[in-house]
Amino acid sequence: MSEAVTYGKYLKIEELLSLQQPRDEVEHDEMLFIVIHQVYELWFKEVLHELDYCCRLLVAGDAPRAQHTLKRVLTILKVLVSQLDILETMTPTEFLTFRERLDSASGFQSDQFRQLEFLLGHKSAAAVQRFEEGTRAREVLEARWKAPTLWDAVLEYLARSGYSIPESELERDVTARIEPSEGVQDALLEVYRNDPRNAELCERMVDLDEGIQEWRYRHVKMVERTIGSKMGTGGSAGSKYLRTTLQQPLFPDLWEIRARL
Repeated sequence: MSEAVTYGKYLKIEELLSLQQPRDEVEHDEMLFIVIHQVYELWFKEVLHELDYCCRLLVAGDAPRAQHTLKRVLTILKVLVSQLDILETMTPTEFLTFRERLDSASGFQSDQFRQLEFLLGHKSAAAVQRFEEGTRAREVLEARWKAPTLWDAVLEYLARSGYSIPESELERDVTARIEPSEGVQDALLEVYRNDPRNAELCERMVDLDEGIQEWRYRHVKMVERTIGSKMGTGGSAGSKYLRTTLQQPLFPDLWEIRARL
Protein backbone atom coordinates (compact mmCIF):
# COMPACT_ATOMS: atom_id res chain seq x y z
CA MET A 1 0.00 0.00 0.00
CA SER A 2 1.48 3.34 -1.05
CA GLU A 3 2.12 6.03 1.51
CA ALA A 4 -0.55 8.73 1.72
CA VAL A 5 0.31 12.01 0.04
CA THR A 6 0.19 14.89 2.50
CA TYR A 7 0.55 18.64 1.97
CA GLY A 8 3.99 18.61 3.52
CA LYS A 9 5.26 15.66 1.53
CA TYR A 10 3.80 16.83 -1.80
CA LEU A 11 5.40 20.27 -1.46
CA LYS A 12 8.52 18.98 0.33
CA ILE A 13 8.00 21.54 3.08
CA GLU A 14 10.73 20.14 5.33
CA GLU A 15 13.32 20.46 2.56
CA LEU A 16 12.00 23.87 1.52
CA LEU A 17 12.18 25.37 5.00
CA SER A 18 15.71 24.06 5.48
CA LEU A 19 17.04 26.11 2.55
CA GLN A 20 17.04 29.50 4.31
CA GLN A 21 20.45 29.57 5.97
CA PRO A 22 21.72 33.06 6.85
CA ARG A 23 25.50 33.22 7.14
CA ASP A 24 25.07 35.01 10.47
CA GLU A 25 21.96 34.39 12.56
CA VAL A 26 22.60 37.67 14.40
CA GLU A 27 21.52 39.89 11.49
CA HIS A 28 17.74 39.95 11.41
CA ASP A 29 17.31 41.26 7.84
CA GLU A 30 19.42 38.59 6.15
CA MET A 31 16.48 36.17 6.35
CA LEU A 32 14.27 38.55 4.34
CA PHE A 33 17.01 38.97 1.73
CA ILE A 34 17.37 35.20 1.30
CA VAL A 35 13.63 34.47 1.17
CA ILE A 36 12.93 37.23 -1.39
CA HIS A 37 15.67 36.03 -3.73
CA GLN A 38 14.76 32.37 -3.39
CA VAL A 39 11.15 33.26 -4.22
CA TYR A 40 12.39 35.21 -7.25
CA GLU A 41 14.22 32.14 -8.48
CA LEU A 42 11.06 30.05 -8.08
CA TRP A 43 9.06 32.60 -10.06
CA PHE A 44 11.76 32.70 -12.76
CA LYS A 45 11.43 28.92 -12.99
CA GLU A 46 7.67 29.23 -13.44
CA VAL A 47 7.93 32.04 -16.01
CA LEU A 48 10.37 29.95 -18.07
CA HIS A 49 8.01 26.98 -17.78
CA GLU A 50 5.09 29.09 -19.03
CA LEU A 51 6.95 30.83 -21.87
CA ASP A 52 8.36 27.53 -23.15
CA TYR A 53 4.79 26.23 -23.17
CA CYS A 54 3.65 29.39 -24.98
CA CYS A 55 6.25 28.75 -27.70
CA ARG A 56 5.00 25.19 -28.15
CA LEU A 57 1.41 26.40 -28.36
CA LEU A 58 2.32 28.94 -31.05
CA VAL A 59 4.17 26.31 -33.06
CA ALA A 60 1.05 24.16 -32.81
CA GLY A 61 -1.11 27.10 -33.96
CA ASP A 62 -3.05 27.31 -30.69
CA ALA A 63 -3.16 31.11 -30.32
CA PRO A 64 -6.00 31.27 -27.73
CA ARG A 65 -4.13 29.09 -25.23
CA ALA A 66 -0.86 30.88 -26.00
CA GLN A 67 -2.56 34.18 -25.20
CA HIS A 68 -3.96 32.75 -21.97
CA THR A 69 -0.45 31.62 -21.02
CA LEU A 70 0.94 35.10 -21.69
CA LYS A 71 -1.75 36.55 -19.40
CA ARG A 72 -0.53 34.25 -16.63
CA VAL A 73 3.06 35.39 -17.15
CA LEU A 74 1.94 39.03 -17.04
CA THR A 75 0.24 38.40 -13.71
CA ILE A 76 3.43 36.82 -12.35
CA LEU A 77 5.42 39.86 -13.50
CA LYS A 78 3.16 42.07 -11.38
CA VAL A 79 4.05 39.90 -8.39
CA LEU A 80 7.76 40.19 -9.20
CA VAL A 81 7.46 43.98 -9.21
CA SER A 82 5.43 44.06 -5.99
CA GLN A 83 8.06 41.93 -4.20
CA LEU A 84 10.45 44.85 -4.59
CA ASP A 85 8.15 46.83 -2.26
CA ILE A 86 8.91 44.25 0.42
CA LEU A 87 12.65 44.36 -0.23
CA GLU A 88 12.58 48.16 0.01
CA THR A 89 11.40 47.92 3.62
CA MET A 90 15.04 47.03 4.33
CA THR A 91 16.99 50.25 4.82
CA PRO A 92 20.53 50.83 3.46
CA THR A 93 22.00 50.51 6.95
CA GLU A 94 20.14 47.24 7.55
CA PHE A 95 21.52 45.82 4.29
CA LEU A 96 25.04 46.88 5.23
CA THR A 97 24.89 44.76 8.38
CA PHE A 98 25.34 41.62 6.27
CA ARG A 99 26.34 42.80 2.77
CA GLU A 100 30.01 41.93 3.21
CA ARG A 101 29.08 38.30 3.92
CA LEU A 102 27.61 37.99 0.44
CA ASP A 103 31.23 37.85 -0.73
CA SER A 104 31.16 37.35 -4.54
CA ALA A 105 27.47 36.36 -4.65
CA SER A 106 25.44 38.57 -6.99
CA GLY A 107 22.10 38.54 -8.78
CA PHE A 108 24.29 38.90 -11.86
CA GLN A 109 24.89 35.16 -11.40
CA SER A 110 21.24 34.15 -11.74
CA ASP A 111 21.32 31.78 -14.70
CA GLN A 112 17.52 31.59 -14.71
CA PHE A 113 17.19 35.32 -15.31
CA ARG A 114 19.77 35.01 -18.11
CA GLN A 115 17.69 32.15 -19.52
CA LEU A 116 14.65 34.41 -19.47
CA GLU A 117 16.56 37.15 -21.29
CA PHE A 118 17.74 34.64 -23.90
CA LEU A 119 14.22 33.28 -24.44
CA LEU A 120 13.00 36.85 -24.97
CA GLY A 121 15.75 37.56 -27.51
CA HIS A 122 18.32 39.42 -25.41
CA LYS A 123 21.26 37.01 -25.83
CA SER A 124 24.86 37.54 -24.77
CA ALA A 125 27.82 35.23 -25.33
CA ALA A 126 29.53 36.86 -22.35
CA ALA A 127 26.63 35.81 -20.12
CA VAL A 128 27.16 32.18 -21.13
CA GLN A 129 30.89 32.34 -20.49
CA ARG A 130 30.43 33.61 -16.93
CA PHE A 131 29.41 30.08 -15.92
CA GLU A 132 31.90 27.23 -15.71
CA GLU A 133 31.88 24.58 -18.41
CA GLY A 134 30.10 21.39 -17.41
CA THR A 135 27.83 23.07 -14.87
CA ARG A 136 24.05 22.88 -15.10
CA ALA A 137 23.87 26.65 -15.59
CA ARG A 138 26.35 26.63 -18.49
CA GLU A 139 24.57 23.74 -20.22
CA VAL A 140 21.08 25.25 -20.01
CA LEU A 141 22.34 28.65 -21.18
CA GLU A 142 24.15 27.09 -24.14
CA ALA A 143 20.89 25.35 -25.08
CA ARG A 144 18.95 28.62 -24.76
CA TRP A 145 21.62 30.39 -26.83
CA LYS A 146 21.02 28.03 -29.77
CA ALA A 147 17.23 27.86 -29.44
CA PRO A 148 14.65 30.09 -31.19
CA THR A 149 13.15 32.88 -29.09
CA LEU A 150 9.53 33.60 -28.23
CA TRP A 151 9.53 36.23 -31.00
CA ASP A 152 10.65 33.61 -33.52
CA ALA A 153 7.68 31.46 -32.47
CA VAL A 154 5.34 34.43 -32.98
CA LEU A 155 6.72 35.14 -36.48
CA GLU A 156 6.46 31.48 -37.43
CA TYR A 157 2.85 31.42 -36.21
CA LEU A 158 1.96 34.54 -38.20
CA ALA A 159 3.62 33.15 -41.34
CA ARG A 160 1.59 29.93 -41.07
CA SER A 161 -1.50 32.08 -40.55
CA GLY A 162 -0.99 33.57 -44.01
CA TYR A 163 0.95 36.75 -43.28
CA SER A 164 3.94 37.74 -45.41
CA ILE A 165 6.75 37.49 -42.94
CA PRO A 166 10.08 37.98 -44.77
CA GLU A 167 11.98 34.72 -45.28
CA SER A 168 15.09 36.41 -43.90
CA GLU A 169 13.30 36.88 -40.57
CA LEU A 170 12.00 33.31 -40.46
CA GLU A 171 15.54 32.03 -41.08
CA ARG A 172 17.39 34.64 -39.03
CA ASP A 173 20.31 33.88 -36.73
CA VAL A 174 18.49 33.16 -33.46
CA THR A 175 21.58 34.09 -31.44
CA ALA A 176 21.45 37.67 -32.76
CA ARG A 177 19.56 40.54 -31.17
CA ILE A 178 16.05 41.08 -32.56
CA GLU A 179 16.25 44.02 -34.94
CA PRO A 180 13.39 46.06 -36.46
CA SER A 181 12.18 44.79 -39.84
CA GLU A 182 10.07 46.87 -42.21
CA GLY A 183 8.66 43.69 -43.76
CA VAL A 184 7.57 42.36 -40.37
CA GLN A 185 6.03 45.74 -39.55
CA ASP A 186 4.02 45.68 -42.80
CA ALA A 187 2.63 42.27 -41.80
CA LEU A 188 1.86 43.46 -38.28
CA LEU A 189 -0.04 46.46 -39.65
CA GLU A 190 -2.23 44.08 -41.61
CA VAL A 191 -2.83 42.04 -38.45
CA TYR A 192 -3.82 45.11 -36.43
CA ARG A 193 -6.13 46.45 -39.14
CA ASN A 194 -7.89 43.25 -40.15
CA ASP A 195 -7.38 40.49 -37.57
CA PRO A 196 -8.63 41.36 -34.06
CA ARG A 197 -7.80 37.94 -32.58
CA ASN A 198 -4.16 37.98 -33.60
CA ALA A 199 -3.92 41.71 -32.85
CA GLU A 200 -4.88 40.80 -29.29
CA LEU A 201 -2.06 38.26 -29.20
CA CYS A 202 0.37 40.95 -30.36
CA GLU A 203 -0.88 43.29 -27.65
CA ARG A 204 -0.12 40.66 -25.02
CA MET A 205 3.43 40.57 -26.39
CA VAL A 206 3.59 44.35 -25.96
CA ASP A 207 2.34 43.91 -22.39
CA LEU A 208 5.09 41.36 -21.78
CA ASP A 209 7.74 43.70 -23.18
CA GLU A 210 6.43 46.57 -21.06
CA GLY A 211 6.21 44.34 -17.98
CA ILE A 212 9.86 43.31 -18.27
CA GLN A 213 10.87 46.95 -18.74
CA GLU A 214 8.85 47.93 -15.67
CA TRP A 215 10.56 45.25 -13.58
CA ARG A 216 13.99 46.42 -14.78
CA TYR A 217 13.19 50.03 -13.87
CA ARG A 218 11.90 49.14 -10.41
CA HIS A 219 14.93 46.92 -9.85
CA VAL A 220 17.28 49.78 -10.74
CA LYS A 221 15.50 52.13 -8.33
CA MET A 222 15.58 49.54 -5.55
CA VAL A 223 19.34 49.09 -6.01
CA GLU A 224 19.90 52.87 -6.09
CA ARG A 225 17.77 53.27 -2.98
CA THR A 226 19.75 50.58 -1.15
CA ILE A 227 23.39 51.10 -2.21
CA GLY A 228 23.31 54.26 -4.33
CA SER A 229 26.10 54.37 -6.89
CA LYS A 230 28.32 51.84 -5.08
CA MET A 231 29.70 48.82 -6.91
CA GLY A 232 27.40 45.82 -6.80
CA THR A 233 28.27 42.62 -4.95
CA GLY A 234 30.51 40.25 -6.87
CA GLY A 235 32.27 43.19 -8.52
CA SER A 236 29.36 44.16 -10.80
CA ALA A 237 28.84 47.81 -11.70
CA GLY A 238 25.62 47.94 -9.69
CA SER A 239 23.02 50.50 -10.70
CA LYS A 240 25.32 51.94 -13.38
CA TYR A 241 25.13 48.65 -15.31
CA LEU A 242 21.45 48.12 -14.58
CA ARG A 243 20.60 51.53 -16.07
CA THR A 244 22.08 50.40 -19.41
CA THR A 245 19.38 47.73 -19.61
CA LEU A 246 16.55 50.28 -19.56
CA GLN A 247 14.71 51.57 -22.64
CA GLN A 248 15.62 48.49 -24.68
CA PRO A 249 12.43 47.02 -26.16
CA LEU A 250 12.48 43.27 -26.65
CA PHE A 251 10.14 43.28 -29.65
CA PRO A 252 10.94 46.56 -31.47
CA ASP A 253 8.59 45.98 -34.41
CA LEU A 254 5.58 46.01 -32.12
CA TRP A 255 6.59 49.48 -30.95
CA GLU A 256 7.63 50.84 -34.34
CA ILE A 257 4.21 50.24 -35.89
CA ARG A 258 2.47 52.56 -33.39
CA ALA A 259 3.38 55.59 -35.49
CA ARG A 260 1.93 53.96 -38.62
CA LEU A 261 -1.44 52.77 -37.32
